[in-house]
Amino acid sequence: MALCGLGNMGSAIAGRLADTGWPVLVHDLDARRIRQAAEAPGVTAAASLAELASADVVLLSLPTPKASLEVVSELAPRMRAEPDTATDATTDTAPVIVETSTVNPPDMTAADEVCAPHGVGIIDAAILSGVAQMRSGSASLLVGGQERHTRTAAPVLDAISASSRHFGPLGGGMAAKVINNAVAHAVMVVLSEAGALAAATGVSGTALAELLGGADAGLTRPLTHRFVERILRAEYEGGMPTEAARKDSTLALELAQRTNVPLFALQSSHTVYELGTAEGLGRYDYSAIATLWERWTGRPMSETGEHGGGDQ
Repeated sequence: MALCGLGNMGSAIAGRLADTGWPVLVHDLDARRIRQAAEAPGVTAAASLAELASADVVLLSLPTPKASLEVVSELAPRMRAEPDTATDATTDTAPVIVETSTVNPPDMTAADEVCAPHGVGIIDAAILSGVAQMRSGSASLLVGGQERHTRTAAPVLDAISASSRHFGPLGGGMAAKVINNAVAHAVMVVLSEAGALAAATGVSGTALAELLGGADAGLTRPLTHRFVERILRAEYEGGMPTEAARKDSTLALELAQRTNVPLFALQSSHTVYELGTAEGLGRYDYSAIATLWERWTGRPMSETGEHGGGDQ
């Protein structure tokens, strides 16, 4: 087992592996970090990146996609592959690189193009947790890549996480994390705007939080009902019409204008309801705005493979 990258998360991974009894060879550009990590029992310092190539599984925890590709390009030609896997990374005996750094799916594809000719497998294992969760063993991993490579890395993934979920082909785990983080960051903007509106109208922030967290309220129901039960099934008949959602959105914008509260996310989302109404979605449930993206991208979101709502 080897690990390249000893930043905050990489150091936590090294510590977690040591705590669970895994001997691990570590390397970083910062010699001080290597010395600190090697103080833990079972952690050995590697004098060079090339030394990591002797491991069957190498984890990466690096700051940029460029750094990851550079490391992969140096490691892959040196990693030990059985004779029959030298040009075939599809066997269970192939050594595996596990990318835990946050990168985009095309970055994983580029890394795979470097690995495959040398019989080296690669998977993405995006970390959906912070440093503290990694240290305590409660981290969650979002995994993408060939299942045979995931099986090779499984004991290590189990050692550094409480759970892992497979999101399909290479890059799937990274895509899931990037999307999840984008949602979290966008919701943070929406919540900031909602809090500002609440403060401007005398609504308690605590009361607002209790309201929004309810099963039938603004944060939860769009996911559990409108996304899961409607968009994924392409079922847009009935429910709250898009034109009614547009009306409520208009009221929110008017309230913000009267109370001098700047809006960014809520203003942008209102534009979508205007477009949806103009595109014939007015009488469909407002989750039908998802069909706008289906038209724009040419890809259905529903798991039935069907488009729904409006004039197709």
